[in-house]
Amino acid sequence: MSKYDVYGLGNALVDMEFEIDDQFLEENNIDKGVMTLVDENQQHELISQLDAFGGNKASGGSAANTLIAISSMGGSSYYSCKVADDELGQFYLDDLKTAGVDCNMDGKHKGGITGKCLVMVTPDAERTMHTFLGVSSELSPYEVSEDAIKNSGFCYLEGYLTTSETGKAANIEAHRIAQANNIRTALTFSDPFVVEHFHDGFSETIGDGIDLLFCNEAEALSYTRKDSIDDAVDVIRTFARTFAITLGAEGAAVFDGEQLIEIDAHAVKAVDTNGAGDLFAGAFMYGLSRGMSYEQSGKLASKASSIIVSQFGPRLNIKQYQSLTK
Repeated sequence: MSKYDVYGLGNALVDMEFEIDDQFLEENNIDKGVMTLVDENQQHELISQLDAFGGNKASGGSAANTLIAISSMGGSSYYSCKVADDELGQFYLDDLKTAGVDCNMDGKHKGGITGKCLVMVTPDAERTMHTFLGVSSELSPYEVSEDAIKNSGFCYLEGYLTTSETGKAANIEAHRIAQANNIRTALTFSDPFVVEHFHDGFSETIGDGIDLLFCNEAEALSYTRKDSIDDAVDVIRTFARTFAITLGAEGAAVFDGEQLIEIDAHAVKAVDTNGAGDLFAGAFMYGLSRGMSYEQSGKLASKASSIIVSQFGPRLNIKQYQSLTK
């Protein structure tokens, strides 16, 4: 039996989330609904304006949100990342520890600046992100834990790492180790902007194929360069043995290796979509690690996502996570 249900690696970012209006995005020439990489000065300038809106913070990054969900639901996870020896870095590691996620950085964080992600949520529940990676941009194969991968059920790769040459190399190395040791590989496309602008990097990461892909409809169409989800599915089948494509209010399409399964959405009023895809992936892999079928895992993931989009913030509280498994 594996020590960890899921090993993952990704950008360690302290999420700072704010409720704003569309006018704020327009006044600051911010592209809505995507993740944009910015430098420290740009982010500093934006924070000074966002202070008027108030907000909250949590340890984040796409893969971290997924792994925290798995551990909080009663599973086990390990995270390879990179934070700095600063206040936010210590906050990040303490938050991971509280969530029960083992980490390569325990007692090892060094100089630099911990990355931050400004998450701006508009009244239509859409999330727009401005990210300064800080030392996370230096994540490399050095941070990959071969031992943890060998002792995991899944090796989960974060698509955002494709934006950095060293991060992409870390994903490729983790993928190599997992394949060499017959550990199932999973990949999240992460964001339509990233898929569009780093298409070749994703192809390098995927290599000769992955076991499980997570993406939404926009990411699926962008990567496959198709105009319909049916055509995109045909392409995805050529490199992903199984996959789950989230379709918003239409639910999700899950492929178990043999058949395409429709997963219904739960009717809720969405107030914040931040973290929904991350939780979907976490609940889905948790389900598979507990012997659930792909259909059962998809239904669990859909239920989890419906809860998180109906509240503000990228994470559930511990009682909400645990209620999903009852």
